[in-house]
Amino acid sequence: QVQLVESGGGLVQAGGSLRLSCLVSRTTFSINAIGWYRQAPGKQRELVATANPDGSTKYADSVTGRFTISRDNAKNSVYLQMNSLKPEDTAVYLCTARARRSVLYPWTDYWGQGTQVTVSS
Repeated sequence: QVQLVESGGGLVQAGGSLRLSCLVSRTTFSINAIGWYRQAPGKQRELVATANPDGSTKYADSVTGRFTISRDNAKNSVYLQMNSLKPEDTAVYLCTARARRSVLYPWTDYWGQGTQVTVSS
């Protein structure tokens, strides 16, 4: 089973910055896309940013220009640098990775427990 452990959340004032980290265990698995989603109270889970093995990235419109995703394939880690934070960025941020044991298995999405990010106005 693949395990994801997030860190780096916390409380910050509007305009501030935070850096989230996610470590993916079970390195014997092949990892495809890896990224971040977020879920605010009473709202649906939404994509924040994803990074593919080839280095390509995708961002939600609401964070483009403020957030930067990066991945370290050697460390099976992904990071989310969040700048110019706004109160509406407040949510639980969840790390996700698409992985499979081998080519004989299907790709499966794995999720971390999440880390709380709170932005005060």
